[in-house]
Amino acid sequence: MALKTGLIGAGVFGGYHAGKIAESEIAEFTGVFDPDPARAKELASKYGVEAFGTQASLLAEADAVIIACPATYHAETVREAIAAGCHVLVEKPLALTGDEASSLARAADAAKRVLQVGHQERLVLKAMGLFDLPETPVKIEAWRESPPAPTGRAGDVSVIFDLMIHDLDMVACLMGKAATVDGEGAIVHSGHIDEAKALLGFPDGARATVSASRAADERRRSMRLVFENGEIDIDFLTRHVKNSTPFEVRADVSQALPDPLGAADHAFFAACAGEGPVLVPGHEAAEAVRVAEALETTIKKTNGA
Repeated sequence: MALKTGLIGAGVFGGYHAGKIAESEIAEFTGVFDPDPARAKELASKYGVEAFGTQASLLAEADAVIIACPATYHAETVREAIAAGCHVLVEKPLALTGDEASSLARAADAAKRVLQVGHQERLVLKAMGLFDLPETPVKIEAWRESPPAPTGRAGDVSVIFDLMIHDLDMVACLMGKAATVDGEGAIVHSGHIDEAKALLGFPDGARATVSASRAADERRRSMRLVFENGEIDIDFLTRHVKNSTPFEVRADVSQALPDPLGAADHAFFAACAGEGPVLVPGHEAAEAVRVAEALETTIKKTNGA
């Protein structure tokens, strides 16, 4: 029986997800909802599906939904979808507070629904072999920088929840739960924090520094993992890896993982059908939200906001 799958949010990322639903052998594209009816109709017509007039009417017809609306509305939309009996894949972040994220994870568990969060960059680290290393890093440095988005994309939240959240999740995967969270940041152009640096401490003495900006002159996406016996430097844009450790790391994963978003979406459909594990469960994604919230609170206090 096909998995009737709806899409909430017809923006840029909604468009990406629509294509993945349409090409799935497990999912059946049920339709699209967006508060902008014209945008919903345009995307729905591209795939020959219904543009629903309300979110509730879409949820009533779906077994599963992909949520790609603005981050401000993620938590309430996820909660409504779970209450309607739907499995949920939500773009990151899961929520804007750690308590809310954990609450949503518990709600999904109680309802026996899949709750997967769009941290598909975990797949890149896995394909590179970084989850199979015999040691945990003693230090991680990560940078994710870009010029201002021309269309104001994700302007409803800070750069912490927009961009940094990816690296906070990856650091949590590699190093575990942070014991201390400190940092700094500044508003540049959006009305929210546009540049931020997180300083994380871990129970075993390991440290991580995570920097993000959406006010940079050029793009940068890189990570340095420091071990007792060497370092691994990764440039995610050029797919170049400098490795002075004895560990094997795969630099170019383009053949093994040509489409991370598609792989994540198809893993979600499989999990809903009971054919595979949940790639990024809500309870795991909640850790990145907890750290992001703590960092944003610290920066606002420091800056007097």
